Amino acid sequence: MQLFYNPHLDQSVSQFTFPEEESKHIIRVLRKKEGDRLWVTNGKGYLFETEIMSAEPKRCKAQVLSSDKKHQKMHWFHMAVAPTKTNDRFEWFLEKATEIGVNEITPIFCEHSERKSIKKERLDKVIQSAMKQSQRTYLPKLNDSMSFNDFLEKENSGLLFIAHCEDDEKMDLKRRVAPDKDITILIGPEGDFSYNEIRLAYDKGFLPVSLGESRLRTETAALVACTTVNIINNG
Repeated sequence: MQLFYNPHLDQSVSQFTFPEEESKHIIRVLRKKEGDRLWVTNGKGYLFETEIMSAEPKRCKAQVLSSDKKHQKMHWFHMAVAPTKTNDRFEWFLEKATEIGVNEITPIFCEHSERKSIKKERLDKVIQSAMKQSQRTYLPKLNDSMSFNDFLEKENSGLLFIAHCEDDEKMDLKRRVAPDKDITILIGPEGDFSYNEIRLAYDKGFLPVSLGESRLRTETAALVACTTVNIINNG
C-alpha cells in the first residue's frame, strides 16, 4: 500500500484535490488513472480509501470512499533533542524516530550546541515522508526550536529523563520507563549538556538515565532512547 498525506481531510470531506506537485507524481510518475484507488492519511490517525475522479497532472481529484481511525497509543512520547552539527544526521534521526513511533519532537539549543538554527520547513517534509513510507497514520508534532532553558520553563508532565555523559549515578533507561506512561527525554549536543544545564534539569524534576556503556553520538543516543521506549510499550 502506498500512502499519501493530506492534512485537510476529515470525515466531512467527500471530494478533494491533491496539490500540483503530488498530482504530477500520482499521474505522471505512478501512472495512476481514473478509477484507481489511493490511500490517504491526514496525520491525525485517519486512513481514507479514495478513488481518482479526474486524472489531471496538475489537479488530480479524488472522492472519499471510506475512512477508518487507527488506535493511538496510550502514552505520549516527547523527545527534546539538540540538532546535530550536520543537517543530514538530524534528518536521519527524525526519519527513524517517525518510523519507530514518537509523538512530539522539540529541537533544543544548548550551551555546547554547534548549531543555533534549523530549517523547520525542510524537517517537516522529512517527517511527512517518513510517516508515509512507514505507513503510519499519526504525524509526529515538530515544535519550533528553542533554548534549553526555555524548554525547561515549559510544563512537562509524566516521566522526565535526561541522558548525559557525566559520572552521576544513573539508572538504565529501560529500567526507568513504565508502560503506558507519558515520557519526555532530553538528549544533548555532541559536547553534551553543561554541568549547569544538568543541575537545572534535576531541579525541574528530570532524572538521569543511561543509554548503555558506550559514548553515543547525539542522533544515535536519541534513536536508542526511541527504540527503548517503543520496546517497553510494545513488549
